[in-house]
Amino acid sequence: MCGRFNLYSSIEDLLERFDLINWEMIELSPRYNIAPSQEVLAIVEGESGHRGGFLRWGLVPAWANDPKIGYKMINARAETIDEKPSFKSLLARRRCLIIADGFYEWKKEGNRKTPYHIYLKDRQPFAFAGLWDRWNQDGEMIQSCTIITTEANELMKDIHDRMPVILTKESQKVWLDRSLQDEKQLKSLLVPFAPTLMEANTISELVNSPKNDGAKILNSL
Repeated sequence: MCGRFNLYSSIEDLLERFDLINWEMIELSPRYNIAPSQEVLAIVEGESGHRGGFLRWGLVPAWANDPKIGYKMINARAETIDEKPSFKSLLARRRCLIIADGFYEWKKEGNRKTPYHIYLKDRQPFAFAGLWDRWNQDGEMIQSCTIITTEANELMKDIHDRMPVILTKESQKVWLDRSLQDEKQLKSLLVPFAPTLMEANTISELVNSPKNDGAKILNSL
């Protein structure tokens, strides 16, 4: 699963990496402990290019009666994404990128859980594959998202059996292409990222509480 991540790159770096057309409208500050129900930076394909904006993490489907369902839908499994009613229609029409510099996972060792920070070796920001939806009821609107997960790669297997889908630069373009609706082709993108391009290290247990933030979270144990 993916239950916590960070994003501390500057808007200038994100503009270069993701070719955003509306970067001047995005107010961004470093965040080291992003948790479910919080706003996350996402990118969708607009009429004239990549548009960035904020979505609530935890998908609230348009048909939901209670927005609290979002707490249970922070992740979507790649293997069944074209089968589950909450995700099937979104796969065809509401795909997004969710931007991060790294993510956290906890390794179980007996009664202890050790937190790890996982990131790319080149220290560049990257994109999770995501889905989004718009919920509108009784005058309240929520735009929310979920992060897609897949089986763990060789690096992650020692920590957890699942990992978020990290898209390559090439697969990002395909994922955002609104003209593409072929489920088989889209699912072919939802694979484990190359382990040779990733690194992981143990970090401070400060990350255990979403109330904690700041670069000190990344301090090694």
